[in-house]
Amino acid sequence: MNKIIIMTDSSCDLPLKFIKDNNIPYLGIACNFRGEEYFEDFGETLGYKEFYDAVREGEMPTTSQINSYRFSEEFKKFAKEGKTVIYLAFSSALSGTYNSALIAREEVLEEYPEADITVIDTKSASMGVGLLVYYAYELLNKGASKDEIINWVENNKLKTIHWFTVDDLNHLKRGGRISAAAAAVGSLLGIKPVLHVNDAGQLIPVSKAKGRKKSIKELAENLEKHIINPEEQVIFISHGDCLEDAELLSSMIKEKYAVKDIIINNIGPVIGAHSGPGTIALFFLGDNRRP
Repeated sequence: MNKIIIMTDSSCDLPLKFIKDNNIPYLGIACNFRGEEYFEDFGETLGYKEFYDAVREGEMPTTSQINSYRFSEEFKKFAKEGKTVIYLAFSSALSGTYNSALIAREEVLEEYPEADITVIDTKSASMGVGLLVYYAYELLNKGASKDEIINWVENNKLKTIHWFTVDDLNHLKRGGRISAAAAAVGSLLGIKPVLHVNDAGQLIPVSKAKGRKKSIKELAENLEKHIINPEEQVIFISHGDCLEDAELLSSMIKEKYAVKDIIINNIGPVIGAHSGPGTIALFFLGDNRRP
């Protein structure tokens, strides 16, 4: 029985099958949708299709971070079992969840001084967090120590490259990511912004592509500029209910590179509430996050 527990939160957007197969403990971030509060659980309670169809029809979901109480309860459970916990958190630049975990860690250590809890700000989002969780579990399954796993994550989190494009600028406007004027002009001209996540873990607009196909092509081109050892890599693609576009991006990558695997999954409600339907995001290990 493994003494090391690698924990995450639902922002990682990993496939439910991967979560279940690896028995990954996670906390669901809250999404308020149609007047009800859901704790995100990888599409089990609130289906991805239902969620995105409602957003297309004008539903405006809101999200709220995981509070320190929920972390405390989870950390205490593992402390009592004498387990070592490594929690890989959603970027602190995008959510207060990381800070909630730090507060909970301090509380638990007061009660259980022997507790071994490490909280890591991944500076990542969606399947960027998922990619780090994926590789951390690979290490764990090969028998890596706590320090080896932590060092790998710390050394590679800023090499976890995120590129994405959105279909409708109004969702980013609502979340304060772009100005109302930029959203209005962009929508009028059919502009599709291409964004990335920087070293601070923030979403940054990098370029504007004219039309959908061009924006997807730009994601593939950014992979070419930054990827290292592609044949050893598992590439992640997440999407806001636009599987065909995700598959198009996957085929563009496969035309050029013999990567180990490409895993495609939906963007969950928590990220999807801010990015909207039609979002396509690409994640891989590269040289650096500078565009």
